[in-house]
Amino acid sequence: MAARIFQRSKNAMQSGKATADEWILQFESKRPHTPDPLTGWSGGGDTQSQVTLRFPTMDAAKAYAERNAIPYHLVPPTQRTLKIQSYADNFK
Repeated sequence: MAARIFQRSKNAMQSGKATADEWILQFESKRPHTPDPLTGWSGGGDTQSQVTLRFPTMDAAKAYAERNAIPYHLVPPTQRTLKIQSYADNFK
């Protein structure tokens, strides 16, 4: 089963960056999610897709995947851009 390694983005609801530096190894689902006829919730029988592993660095996540023979693809992290503006710019 393939996995993807990515860096979690900052939560939009909070200003802190506590978990933004950790790397995540997450297994991809083999089967598509199907809606439950009774509740309408989507779900599937693939429990491996629920596994999420956290690592402090990208190299640690890659080493774990290679050590356990897990095929993976790396999602490059997005660069954070700051938009510097002053309060007076709101009234231009």
